[in-house]
Amino acid sequence: MGTARTTTRRHFFGRLGSGVGVAALASMLGEHSARALAAGLRGGARESAPQSGAAIGNGGVPAPHFAPRAKRVVYLHMAGSPPQQDLWDPKPELQRLDGQPCPDELLARERFAFIKGHPKLLGSPYSFAQHGKSGAWVSELLPHQAKIVDKIAIVRSVVTDEINHAPAELFLYSGSPRPGRPSMGSWSVYGLGSENRDLPGFVVLVSGGKNPSAGKSVWGSGFLPTVYSGVQCRSSGEPVLHVGDPPGLDRTGRRRMLDSLARLNALGHAEHGDPETLARIEQYELAFRMQMSVPETMDLAGESKETLELYGADPNAPSFARNCLLARRLLERGVRFVQLFDHGWDVHGTSAGDDIVTQLPKKCRETDRAAAALVLDLERRGMLEDTLVVCSGEFGRTPMNEERNGSKFLGRDHHPHSFTIWMAGGGVKAGLVHGETDEFGYRVAHDPVHVHDLQATILHLLGLDHKQLTFRFQGRDFRLTDVHGEVVPALFT
Repeated sequence: MGTARTTTRRHFFGRLGSGVGVAALASMLGEHSARALAAGLRGGARESAPQSGAAIGNGGVPAPHFAPRAKRVVYLHMAGSPPQQDLWDPKPELQRLDGQPCPDELLARERFAFIKGHPKLLGSPYSFAQHGKSGAWVSELLPHQAKIVDKIAIVRSVVTDEINHAPAELFLYSGSPRPGRPSMGSWSVYGLGSENRDLPGFVVLVSGGKNPSAGKSVWGSGFLPTVYSGVQCRSSGEPVLHVGDPPGLDRTGRRRMLDSLARLNALGHAEHGDPETLARIEQYELAFRMQMSVPETMDLAGESKETLELYGADPNAPSFARNCLLARRLLERGVRFVQLFDHGWDVHGTSAGDDIVTQLPKKCRETDRAAAALVLDLERRGMLEDTLVVCSGEFGRTPMNEERNGSKFLGRDHHPHSFTIWMAGGGVKAGLVHGETDEFGYRVAHDPVHVHDLQATILHLLGLDHKQLTFRFQGRDFRLTDVHGEVVPALFT
């Protein structure tokens, strides 16, 4: 009777997958615990949702739905969102009409985050030039990325549904503007697993002094087992918080403690059937293994002077450049999804600290060289062909000057109707410029790529069908793209 009272609906259905508990218990005794447990977690999900993910391959490692073009992803996120008109999408007509009142048709039934009244058009103060064989136009602010235009695909026609930072970040990574859904990295590791049992499958690095506006939800696992959450690694100090042994406890003692704890958790799972208990067992085991693997991965002492100069990275100072180099080290060690966030791109123009004359060039100097170096470094190591690199913000910026409260600084408000991203490697067509915006860079003129399309395309490059990669939760199957999304084959080689 007591057991019946403590059994929730979630626990009841979790107990139906008795093989999950067996896999967890076996994993405590075998050296392949991570793979066995991952198979158990996915197996339990499949009993209630047969189409919940890719098939399980040899050794308990999930297999993709079809042949992948990319094995891994690194996503460079410029948090706050760079202005496309000043970096990647030049607009001569906008230059010609700089300072003129915005056309009425652009303002009809429009809402802005901060713009009030009738704004003026704002041409870019920066010059553009064509580069490479592709002839892609790039701003003078990005001299290093301008040199790799023939290695990347520039997509000028991305569209989102959100106009504020936190909802837009959540929408980009989880498919929903509200917290609670799994992030893209979590879906990727859920669908494909990790290639290194001693490191997390999904790692996050942050620069610029602040976390994203949406907080850690943008790398959370939502309703997926928490073992699929992103693990934030710090660029200085202890790489991962709360992983090290407490004072007075050696590694042998920690091993005995974890073995006892695993047995207790297995008994709890047998009693209550909560699948999250299995995730907890694996998290403890992964943390134990990370004590050895993470410090080695985060140590740049073995990197050559030439490589450090390529990125512009100081091995002892936190920076976006250092994070890019760490991302390469994580990727080559089998991490499936690496996500970099760099804060400081919210160029409203309320002061010199957030305008496009002072702050924007500063952010470009901090990131341009390293972003290009990551592509070049992956290429020279033979990794670019099966590594997908994506660089974006969460939305675009307006072609009008914000002039909040009469500010004399130049800046642009949030803009959902068009923004530019770039992609490289992993089956993406190099030297491509995809999509086009209107004469002001306000709306997409042709070949729109909605955020859900981008999500579907990234999963497709990983060999995952976004319509099949689902998880049963609260009585229905959820997926990253919700009920939307179309793969964009024009971006593929």
